[in-house]
Amino acid sequence: MTMTVTSTRLGPDWPCQVKTPGSYDWERSATKWLRELVPARYASYPAFLRQPVLLARHAQIQVEHEIRVARTALQTARADLPRLGLHEGVIEHTIKLYAAEVMQLQHIARSVRAVTRALVDAGR
Repeated sequence: MTMTVTSTRLGPDWPCQVKTPGSYDWERSATKWLRELVPARYASYPAFLRQPVLLARHAQIQVEHEIRVARTALQTARADLPRLGLHEGVIEHTIKLYAAEVMQLQHIARSVRAVTRALVDAGR
């Protein structure tokens, strides 16, 4: 099997867990990383294992959904958390946690897009 390096540029969003496109076993490392981003029941579906681009698509949808959830939690925390009897310090910590999570998820979403582009390029 001939290995060809794709023209995909690795940038700051490329996940360190995924080998460089075109290198030995890079698609397997991409699939392994993507499987960690989706619920276990999806990660084991044969179609997703045979077609990493499908897995990447589902991972992107999953991460986008998680971003929406984290944003909602962040936007409603100041109004909702006091009613739950939580102290101001806990509320402030929780708000910081949600804000950090949104940023992390946005980075993961960019990483999934980069891996998806590389997988699509490799399939051409």
